[in-house]
Amino acid sequence: MAIPPAVVRAARTGWHWQWLQLMNGLGPADGEGNYTRPSGAFVQRPPLPANAGTAGGHVLIVGRSCPWAHRAWLVWLLRQLQGSIELLTVEPDPEAGRWRFSQPFLGCGTLQELYQRAGADPSQRATVPVLVERASGRVVVGESARLMELLNAWPAGDSAPNLEPAEQQESLHSWRELLQGSVNDGVYRCGFARTQAAYDRAETALFDTLERAEAALSGAGPWLCGPQLTLADVQLFPTLIRLELVYGPLFGVSRRPLWQLPALWHWRQRFFELPGVAASCCDQAWRQDYFGALFPLHPSGIVPAGPALATLVAAQLQP
Repeated sequence: MAIPPAVVRAARTGWHWQWLQLMNGLGPADGEGNYTRPSGAFVQRPPLPANAGTAGGHVLIVGRSCPWAHRAWLVWLLRQLQGSIELLTVEPDPEAGRWRFSQPFLGCGTLQELYQRAGADPSQRATVPVLVERASGRVVVGESARLMELLNAWPAGDSAPNLEPAEQQESLHSWRELLQGSVNDGVYRCGFARTQAAYDRAETALFDTLERAEAALSGAGPWLCGPQLTLADVQLFPTLIRLELVYGPLFGVSRRPLWQLPALWHWRQRFFELPGVAASCCDQAWRQDYFGALFPLHPSGIVPAGPALATLVAAQLQP
């Protein structure tokens, strides 16, 4: 028996209202339906700690599925900071909407507890990545862009690259500012948009910026700012490595697949092949956490199958 049209209309209206309430809990939006990322705690970049470089003195807390944590994790890897900063991974708790420790850390079971113990307002979200001083439990910084810069200044061995080279500063800062809004946050502006117009604005800005990156890499390269790997490359990679497996199908950003941007495609391959990078790319955790946890965007919770990440990245483009 067919469902009467009036019932379908009522169900759609009711579901849309419920979807808006759920989306408001997932992420705020302005009056025009544009997603606006909420502010966090511990966002200011501090001076380099006096005990920076001391083995076991600090802990970098990351979540495997979080792209903001991923970029701090990548700086930690590239700068070879394993000897002075411990890496600790937290797990998502979708039911509670927070990050939890698999084993208590400094007496805390969740990241929210650690934040509040360090003096954060209880109403503020506890987010990854976050750098913590082990002895005191003090949160050094919890904002990913500032944390990347701090880790780049952290004492490291002679072979560790400087990801903010002086000769590329102008280009580096320009790219980082552009990427932050239109690409890193841009995919979320698409996925969490409340209206068609908000989505269209975000999606257009995203692909306009990717096309600018394609042109820059086609004309010079091999990295975004020229001959040397920089924080701009680190900032772009976590978004592009998740593009086909997560952001395309879930956030609706599949208008132009990455293989149609060959310079970016090969750039991603080069970055993926850097020492340690592949091990930081946890594609199964990404898919489980995004498709399984973002209920307003994917109510079924079914995690779709996808290609193995290493196979996808290594694929050769046909001339």
